[in-house]
Amino acid sequence: MPKRPPAQPGLRIVSTDAEVYDLMRTPETTADRVRRLQMEARALAVEQVEALERVLLEAARLAKEIADGGDAYPIGAREIAGRLASDLPAKSETLKVIVNRTL
Repeated sequence: MPKRPPAQPGLRIVSTDAEVYDLMRTPETTADRVRRLQMEARALAVEQVEALERVLLEAARLAKEIADGGDAYPIGAREIAGRLASDLPAKSETLKVIVNRTL
């Protein structure tokens, strides 16, 4: 009778940011949990605002290309793009200052 290969263990991939639960740690109080969740929410909010800053700067770069694109683009589109190209970097910088001030 042919031998079957050994059974594969039931392993699964865990993301690198997964936390390992410390069995020796006392249970988290409700207040501790609220503080931890608030810190996580603030960190996620900062990440999202930083992502918005990057998108605004990319939009400003694209708007500048359109504004400088010449007759290939309609005049109204070039004018709006020109205003966006000058406004968006300032808006992005304002967001950065607000986030840094609240940290």
